[in-house]
Amino acid sequence: SIINDGLVTLKVFDILGNEVAVLVAKYQSQGEYSVTFIPKNLVSGVYIYRLTSGQFTDIKKLILLK
Repeated sequence: SIINDGLVTLKVFDILGNEVAVLVAKYQSQGEYSVTFIPKNLVSGVYIYRLTSGQFTDIKKLILLK
C-alpha cells in the first residue's frame, strides 16, 4: 500500500545484508499493489525485505521454505 506518489523500491536481502533481489524500483502513484516474488536461485532461510516510498520505509522478515 503506497500512501503518496513517488519513487518506490522493494528489495530483498539475505540475513547478512546482501541484496538478493530488486522487485520494484519505479515511480508509482498512491494505491494498493501486489508483487510476485519467485526466488529461483535462493536457498531456504530467513530474508529481509525493505519497502521504501519517499520518507516512508518498512522492513520485515520473511522465511523461505523450499
